Amino acid sequence: MAEQQEQAAPDAMMTRIGQVVMLHHGGDREEARGRFLDLWGEIGEDGDPLHRCTLAHYLADTQDDPADELAWDLRALSAADELTDGDVAERQRSLAARAFYPSLHLNLAADYVKLGRSEAARSHLRRARGAAGALGNDRYGDGVRAAIGRLELRLDGAGPSHGGPGEDPGAVEGPGTVERPGPFGGSGGETLGPPRQRP
Repeated sequence: MAEQQEQAAPDAMMTRIGQVVMLHHGGDREEARGRFLDLWGEIGEDGDPLHRCTLAHYLADTQDDPADELAWDLRALSAADELTDGDVAERQRSLAARAFYPSLHLNLAADYVKLGRSEAARSHLRRARGAAGALGNDRYGDGVRAAIGRLELRLDGAGPSHGGPGEDPGAVEGPGTVERPGPFGGSGGETLGPPRQRP
């Protein structure tokens, strides 16, 4: 019984994170940020790395300051690194973590572009490209690869320039939405959480 409750707990937290993501996508950024921070307080700095990675990843999108967005994206990357350092019992999560890296590094590259740090952006973009082999051949994987390509073109001076505040340099455009790739799946593959989007 206790073992079943322990197994259900991670799903419950991911569900709660997903509910706040929906609130954010509904346009209530301030309320979402407050709820995400409450969940962060529950999880804590030493909590489950999957929860911290997911939550930090989405918290980044609620930030008004690009430096704060970068700080949360760095927390997400750090937590993902902990997933790959797990023991044998964590092998499944470690394998899934590899698919997180293209998006996590793409998000960091986009953050660095916003901050005018092109060399740091290029470094993370190279890491995103290098990790892209872990992506599936599905809509999500295609979208992340396309966003990597667009940001590479932009950094090389061949792509469109930053259009203004609120535009995400790593955004993946889809029908009716602008999606900043999240590390947690997309259509056509197993997901660990909803993709991160910007309204």
